[in-house]
Amino acid sequence: MKKILITGGAGFIGSHLAEEFIRAEHEVWVLDDLSTGSLDNIRHLESHPHFRWVLGSVLDRDRVNDLVGACDEVYHMAGVVGVKLVVDDPIKTMNVNIMGTEIVLSASHAYGRKTLIVSTSEVYGKDVGHGTRTFSENDSIFLGTPLRWAYACSKAIDEYLAIAYHRKKGLPLLVVRIFNTIGPRQTGAYGMVIPRLVKQALRGEPMTVYGDGEQVRSFILVDDTVRAIVALMNESQAVGEIYNIGSEEAITIKDVAEKIKKMTGSRSPIVFIPYEEAYGSEFEDIRYRVPDTSKIKSAIGFAPSFDMDQILETIIRYHQMKLGVSR
Repeated sequence: MKKILITGGAGFIGSHLAEEFIRAEHEVWVLDDLSTGSLDNIRHLESHPHFRWVLGSVLDRDRVNDLVGACDEVYHMAGVVGVKLVVDDPIKTMNVNIMGTEIVLSASHAYGRKTLIVSTSEVYGKDVGHGTRTFSENDSIFLGTPLRWAYACSKAIDEYLAIAYHRKKGLPLLVVRIFNTIGPRQTGAYGMVIPRLVKQALRGEPMTVYGDGEQVRSFILVDDTVRAIVALMNESQAVGEIYNIGSEEAITIKDVAEKIKKMTGSRSPIVFIPYEEAYGSEFEDIRYRVPDTSKIKSAIGFAPSFDMDQILETIIRYHQMKLGVSR
């Protein structure tokens, strides 16, 4: 039995990761300040004898030190997430993401704990491929000046800190850049597009698409993301490396909205909202963001198990149950 620490473990991905480790009969400790996570995400785990959770922040150095010292592996998932939240509070975004990661890395080094740092596709910045190719781990990072990029800047610094701790101090760690993970328990409150569109369709409300809907993304079910994270941490050759976790199945947001409308049988109109109305005049979006997954395929043989239709079916069923509606 391993003792696992998950910072941000009451969040969307963190709670699913906690479930996976409980199923594997490990002891799981969760640290979360519930700023974006929710007790509802982990309530079903609270009675399990191998599950513990602590209300607190990754900015609390003493508490982080105590928890890291008590555990065998660290999965650092805590941070400010969601486009809307980042645009509204860029100072908090950078403080929590950068300082929190440094505190976790320092504690992991002090106790020699293997650590996984969760980063994001946002670090790729603007579309370096001009809509012609996927993002590779070796692509240069270009960060613009509007506050929309505060999150990307903070996570890029997190990566530099992590790799520096590995190369200069010998800390065993790896970094994963997660691309658009979706699934049950994800909220649309902070700008996550698919849960918002699904709930609008099921309620018969206008389905709001920001911009012209022609921006291209790829989506991966949280089950696959968790599977990839666990496999990478168990692969010794992954130490010191950075990996994309995502799907290469590209789709426009407009097509996502149309799929959801058809699959739910909704009569909701699809409405296009200018970005400046949703996020302010300085907001910049990316026209094309799809990962190159050849590196993770080579490392652990990973490929997503669910295609886009299967993912949407899973999310629609979840929200039907939550909202008490049927098609």
